[in-house]
Amino acid sequence: MARAPPLLLALLAALLPGLGDAQISAIPTEAFLPRGSSVQVNCSATCSRSHTLGLETPFTKKELDSGENWKLFELSNLQKDDTPICFANCDHRQVTASTTITVYWLPESLEMAMLPQWQPVGSNLTLSCKVLGGAPRSQLSVVLLRGEVELSRQLVGGHPEDHTEVTTTVLVSRDDHLANFSCRVELDLRPQGLALLHNTSVPQQLSTFVLPATSPQIVTPDILEVGTVQPVLCSLDGLFPAFEAKVHLELGEQRLHSLTTNIEDFASAKALVEVTKEQEGTQWLVCVVELANHKLETQRNLTIYSFSPPSLTLSKPEVSEGSQVTVMCEAYGGALVMLSGAPAGPPSPQVYFSLNASVEDNQRRFFCSAALEVAGQVVYKNQSLELCVLYGPRLNEKDCLGNWTWQEGSRQTLRCQAWGNPSPRLNCSRKTDGTSLPIGVVKSVKREMNGTYVCHAVSTHGNVTREVFLTVLYHHQSNLAIFILVTSLAILLTVTAAIYTYNRQRKIKKYKLQKAQEEAPLKLKTQATPP
Repeated sequence: MARAPPLLLALLAALLPGLGDAQISAIPTEAFLPRGSSVQVNCSATCSRSHTLGLETPFTKKELDSGENWKLFELSNLQKDDTPICFANCDHRQVTASTTITVYWLPESLEMAMLPQWQPVGSNLTLSCKVLGGAPRSQLSVVLLRGEVELSRQLVGGHPEDHTEVTTTVLVSRDDHLANFSCRVELDLRPQGLALLHNTSVPQQLSTFVLPATSPQIVTPDILEVGTVQPVLCSLDGLFPAFEAKVHLELGEQRLHSLTTNIEDFASAKALVEVTKEQEGTQWLVCVVELANHKLETQRNLTIYSFSPPSLTLSKPEVSEGSQVTVMCEAYGGALVMLSGAPAGPPSPQVYFSLNASVEDNQRRFFCSAALEVAGQVVYKNQSLELCVLYGPRLNEKDCLGNWTWQEGSRQTLRCQAWGNPSPRLNCSRKTDGTSLPIGVVKSVKREMNGTYVCHAVSTHGNVTREVFLTVLYHHQSNLAIFILVTSLAILLTVTAAIYTYNRQRKIKKYKLQKAQEEAPLKLKTQATPP
């Protein structure tokens, strides 16, 4: 026998509540169950005779047991929310009752959109999470996290069968460098007396960076000489993270071996350039700084040049006094020279002059300076030579005093030195017996040293002779001096005593005369008075 659809039966039961006392019930009336689980539903009717008793549901059902007016069903593999309906035909009419089944589950898919490989500091970054599945949506939230810090919390709307995207925007800072970002989905079942269920996406690490507005700085001379080793430096300040920056130098499209330094916000590369002949001319020095898939580059134009030292020659580096010497200075490759001692004149590639060598020219240094203009700069190279002039011995009053007078027993120093080139040998001996002259320090002068000495200086370029007179004062000569001194003192004392006596006698006579003059008036007055 065909039966009416469940929805029609429920409608009839609502419209015709007064038709008899027949009732039907479904137990439980509500169920909150995890997805894929099972539940038992008991349908029972109160009518006297129930010809038909059943359960209408899209779930897989199984009748477990039954009685006169009841049946027990098991619903299995619950996948979504539904309202199964118990129905019965009682006393020629159909009655119904329903149970509400709510199925919950966490999303099958929780995926965070890929973060960019690098994100500039100060920019806005959009974090996005896609959710598929999960119910009930009214109790399902997505939390966007930086590490364990909550950035955003939003309820997930839409239908569980749809992909739902949840986004939030953050302002990127340096503190976000190497931070982990993730999504966490939370199903809050605590209102139903259950737990808080959650799941988290695979975390993704963010790399942030800062690039300054300035270009890398190159420190190097603008001109480099072939055959030299020159340091070059490239640096950039204001980088973040500087330890991730890569810096290198290139010269003429050839990468240089560099020593890099990364400290705080500073990165640099230093290289030693061995300048070769093949590089001569104009070359570009390039500094490259790479960070966060960005490249900053600075170029500098260098001039590489060759510059040979000037040639300085003496016609004879060693000559005798009075000989003629020619001094020549010469430069190559466009350089101009100046020569010390040469007549005044403009610089030229070659300068020379001649001179007659004198004693004063011995050990004279001649300087040749070459100047070359390179890329608007003038560079110099110098050479020097020393002239050696040979001349005979010299022995004059300044170097060997002719007269010496010493006191016997005193300490003295006698200096007598000959000079010349080559250095002469000096021999000083007394005329009478050939005794050597005591040249140098004499601790105690002896009278035996008295005499006339002949000093003879000899070299391969001549000889010279000079007499030296040494006088030693003996002690009897000292007595004569003392006698003269004592006699002089005695005469001086005698004269002083005579002067003193003479002055004293004058003063006495003057005193007596003055006294006599004072007594004369008194005597005249006495004689005039009568007795």
